[in-house]
Amino acid sequence: MADDFLPYGRHSIDQADIDAVVEVLQNGPLTCGPKVDAFERAFAEKIGAKEAVVCANGTAALHLALMAAGLGEGDVAVVPSITFLATANAVRMTGAEVCFADVDPETGLMTARHLKDAVTRSSIKPKAVLPVHMNGQSENMQEIKALAEAMDMVVVADCCHALGANYMSEGKPGDGQCEDFGTFSLHPVKSIAMGEGGVVTTNRSDKARLMRQLRGHAMEKSPGNWANPEAGTAEDGEVNPWYYEMPFLAYNYRATDIQCALGLSQLKKLDDFILNRRRVADLYDKHLERLSNRVHAVRRSSDCQSAWHLYPVLIEFSTTKKDRAALMRALMDEGIGTQVHYVPVSAQPYYVERYGRQELPGVNKYYEQVLSLPIFPAMEEADVERVVDTLARALAD
Repeated sequence: MADDFLPYGRHSIDQADIDAVVEVLQNGPLTCGPKVDAFERAFAEKIGAKEAVVCANGTAALHLALMAAGLGEGDVAVVPSITFLATANAVRMTGAEVCFADVDPETGLMTARHLKDAVTRSSIKPKAVLPVHMNGQSENMQEIKALAEAMDMVVVADCCHALGANYMSEGKPGDGQCEDFGTFSLHPVKSIAMGEGGVVTTNRSDKARLMRQLRGHAMEKSPGNWANPEAGTAEDGEVNPWYYEMPFLAYNYRATDIQCALGLSQLKKLDDFILNRRRVADLYDKHLERLSNRVHAVRRSSDCQSAWHLYPVLIEFSTTKKDRAALMRALMDEGIGTQVHYVPVSAQPYYVERYGRQELPGVNKYYEQVLSLPIFPAMEEADVERVVDTLARALAD
C-alpha cells in the first residue's frame, strides 16, 4: 500500500481545534458544562433553527428525535433502504415498525413518489417518514414535506451526510429546514468532526426540552416539575440541593464539553470545509469526463446544493473486466481507499426475517453500481487526478 494513502474520507484538525480541547482539559468541567450550551446555540444559529440538542452520536440523535415525535409500538415509519443501519434501527428502538422505501437509482435518494408507494404498501398508516440526505444532498424535499403534511406524518430527516448543504428552493442557510426534526452526525468523516457526536434541530422548544431530558436519564431538578415537591423541600422551606426526580425512563446520550469544544472550533470552519468539498467534487466531474462511457457520478439534485460528504460514482460492473471487490482491491494496492455506501438495510438478515425480502428495484440497481471515491477538504487537484488515473488503469486491466 502506498505511503500517501487517500482514504474515502478524512477529518481536518488544526491547532485551533487542539487548543480548544486542551483549554477544557485544563480549566473547564469535562462534561455537563458551558461548552454544551454554547455549542447548541452556535449550531442552531448556523442551521437557522430555533433549537439544537447535542448528544452522543448520530444514532442517538435519530432515537431522540423519534421519541420526541411520539413514535412507539403500533406505529410505522417510512425509511429509504439506501442508508446506514442507524436510520431504520432507531425506528425499531422506539418499538415502531419500518416500511422500507425505494430510491432513485441515479441518486440513492427517496422521492415523493417512492414515499407514496411505501405508504400504499404499508398495512398501517405511517406516522413518520425519515428522508435520508444521502451523500450530502436531498431531493424534492418540498414535495416530501407537502405529502407528509397532507398525510399527517412527522418528518424526521436524516441529515447526517448533509451538514452544510442548502435547500436552494427555500433560500435557507442550511440543511434541516424542511422537516420537523433534522438529525446530524459529527463523526470524524462528516462535515465537521467531534470524535463522536450528534445533533437534533427543531423549531419546537417543548420538544427540545423533552430531548434534553431523554438524553440525561430524565433527571428533573426543577421543583415546579416535581411530582413530590415535599420530598425535595427542607424543613425551612428551601429546596434540598441534592434532590431530583425521574418522571419516565430515559437514556444517557449526553455529549461532553470536550466534544463540544472541538465542535465549536470546527463549526467556525464549516463554510470553508464545504467550499473545499464542492471544489473537489467539481474536479472529479471534470476529470471523470474521459471515463464517461464506463463511470459517472450520481446525478446532482436540482433543488439542493450538496455538502458532498461522499463522492459516489456509478459503474456498470457487468460490463467491466473486474468486479467491484477486485476493483476496490486494485485501488487499495495503489493507496486509494474506496467504500460502498451502503448495503441495503432491507436486505439485512434482521429485517429480512422480520419483513421478508423487499422488491425495491431502484435500491438494487443503485447498490449494484455504487462506489465512493476519496473526498475530503484537504484534497488537491493532483489527488483527484491520481484517483481518476488509477481508476482508469484498474478498469482497463
